[in-house]
This record gives sequence, structure tokens and C-alpha cells, in this order.
Amino acid sequence: MIRIGIVIGSTRPGRHGDQVAAWVHDLAKQHAGSAAEFEVVDLADYALPLLDEPVPAAQAPGRQPHTRRWAERIGSYDAYVVVTPEYNASPPASLTNAVDFLLHEWGGKPVAYVGYGVFGAVMAVQKLRAQAGVLRMADIGPQVALSLHEDFVGFTDFVPRERHTAEVHRLVDELVAWARALRPLRTAPATP
Repeated sequence: MIRIGIVIGSTRPGRHGDQVAAWVHDLAKQHAGSAAEFEVVDLADYALPLLDEPVPAAQAPGRQPHTRRWAERIGSYDAYVVVTPEYNASPPASLTNAVDFLLHEWGGKPVAYVGYGVFGAVMAVQKLRAQAGVLRMADIGPQVALSLHEDFVGFTDFVPRERHTAEVHRLVDELVAWARALRPLRTAPATP
């Protein structure tokens, strides 16, 4: 079975990512049925410090207990949906930092994006797409772009417009298809 992690990219107090991730999880689970398993992965549960590994992930696996715990969780998935806000035209530092802790755990896997912000986090997702390419991830598009003006009541209570349901369904279908197609890359023996 395809396992998909829905990563909440913000750890900020008062964030909306938990509401959005729960919505994505429920829609994805209902839509995909038994084709895939979905789990929410909350960065706040990992309390990752600023990158504190002495050796880059490209050279050796992390040694810190928090890095190993994070790597084990992320490595267990076949694909990801990243739920991200946009802070100053960028993804949150917590998300970029969490991605930078790992390398091999991301490779050969598809990633899709659900962004929320004044303009749907389009610029933040654009930067994450560039990072995904370097990590050898298959970047699935288009993103689901949620507006703080139109999908949140009073900028706080998440009430998505109906059209976003179909967007999430398309995203899930494409993500599952890509995860299946890329399986040989994830299961191929390492070359010396």
C-alpha cells in the first residue's frame, strides 16, 4: 500500500496548518479509499533545532537522536503532501530546516503542495519546488492554493471553498499514480 505523509510545515503558535492538514487528510482518505494510507506529520512534534548535524546528509546519515527519529518517520512514506503557509514570500524556516536535515529519505518520491496565505502561498511553494528538484523528488502540480481572504472566516477559521475539494482529489490521484510509478526508484539496490 502507498503511504503518504501530510506534513504540516509551520510550527508557529496560532498557525492554520493543523486545520488545513486535517481537511486534506479527511478528503484524501475518503477519496483514495484503500489505494493509499495517509498520516499527518506535524513538525511541531519533532522540535528540530536549527540544523545541528556536523556532516551534511549527502555524506552521512544524521547522528543526533532527533535527526534519526525524523529520518525514520519521513523515510517510511512513499509520497508527501506539504501543507505550508507563506511568510515573507517564503516557506517557514521550520519547514526548510526540517527538509535540510535529510537527503536520501526524500529521493525518488513525489511531493504535492497545499499552500495557504494572502495569495495561496504560491511564492513559498515555488521555492519548495526548486528544493524538491535538488532532492530528486517528483514535483506534482498544480498546488492547492488557499486564500486567507476567501477560505478563512476572519482570517482564522478554515472554511474552504467547495472547488478546492476537486483540487485535492486530483492532487491525490496524481500523487498515488506517481508514487506507484516511482516505486522502482525507491526499491532499487544502492549502487557503489
